Amino acid sequence: MSENEKDLEPGQEAAQEPEVETAEAQSEETVSGTGEKAEKKEKKKKEKKDKKDEKIAELQDRVTRQMAEFENFRKRTEKEKAAMYEIGAKGVIEKILPVVDNFERGLAAVPPEEKDSAFVEGMNMIYKQLMTELESIGVKPIEAVGQEFNPDFHNAVMQVESEEYESGIVASELQKGYMYRDSVVRHSMVGVAQ
Repeated sequence: MSENEKDLEPGQEAAQEPEVETAEAQSEETVSGTGEKAEKKEKKKKEKKDKKDEKIAELQDRVTRQMAEFENFRKRTEKEKAAMYEIGAKGVIEKILPVVDNFERGLAAVPPEEKDSAFVEGMNMIYKQLMTELESIGVKPIEAVGQEFNPDFHNAVMQVESEEYESGIVASELQKGYMYRDSVVRHSMVGVAQ
C-alpha cells in the first residue's frame, strides 16, 4: 500500500468509489437527457416540417383547383359569347328574310316584256348580291318541293291533290324556309300531297 492508501481508512475507500460512480451516472443521465432533448427537438422539427408540407400540399391543391375553375370559366364564357352571337345573328336574319321575300315577290310580278329593262336587271343583281352575302354567313334556303315532309323543317299549312307527288311529299311551297348554319331560322310553309 502507498502512503496515501495507508492514511485512508477502510470506510473512506468505499466512500470515494460511489462518488466516481455517481459522477459517471450523472454524465450518463446528462448524455441521455441531452439525447432526449435532441429527440424532442428533432420530433418538433419533423412535426413542423410535416405541417408545412401539409400546408404546401393544401395550397398547391387550391391553386390547381382555382386554375381549373378559371379555365372552365373561360371556356364557358367563350361558349356563351358564341351563343350570344348566334342569337344576335338569328335575330338580324329573321328581320332580313321578309325583305328577301318582298324581293322575290317583286321580281316574280314583273311582266315578261319588262324583264330585260335596266331597272329589273338592277333589282335582280341586288337580290343576287343579298343572297350571296346571306350564304356567306351561313344562311341557306330549305329544300322543300319534292322532299318528304319533315316537321323539323316544314310547316304544313294545307294538303293538296297532286298527281306529280306521292302522299306525304311537299307539293308546293308558300313561303321559303331558311336555316342559319345548323338551325332553322324559319320553317318552310308548305302544301303536302295527299
